[in-house]
Amino acid sequence: MSAALHIRQAAASDVAAILALTREAYAKWIPRIGREPRPMTADYDAAVRAHRIDLLYLGEALVGLIEMIPRQGHLLIENVAVSPAVQGKGYGRKLLSHAEEVAGALGYREIRLYTNKLFEENVKLYMRLGYAIDREEVLAHGQSVIHMYKSIS
Repeated sequence: MSAALHIRQAAASDVAAILALTREAYAKWIPRIGREPRPMTADYDAAVRAHRIDLLYLGEALVGLIEMIPRQGHLLIENVAVSPAVQGKGYGRKLLSHAEEVAGALGYREIRLYTNKLFEENVKLYMRLGYAIDREEVLAHGQSVIHMYKSIS
């Protein structure tokens, strides 16, 4: 019998686990961009209080998370992280689908996210899942961020 997947909203007691999972999930990008991606250094004590972070468990093991921020007219996905041990098994897609359900329940018709342009695999995945590119933004350190959106019903 396989372990069941379930999602629950994060609490302050989850901050250490959120940071550990995020650091583990984003570590692979450091060589590509030459620095730690922003989610690796975020203040998750503040984020748990100010944003909605939902945790994906496989049985008792935390395998993923999604951080969402309600904005004017859309729900912003701030962070999606999946444990490297289970990447490629559809958990990221499950978390993105969950975010669409959350957005719909909150009355939003649009969901937005952004990612580093150098994370080409992520851009392609988001496009396969129905996201479109809104714009590209060049940051102060010279790297670009791709802003994307998806209409939801």
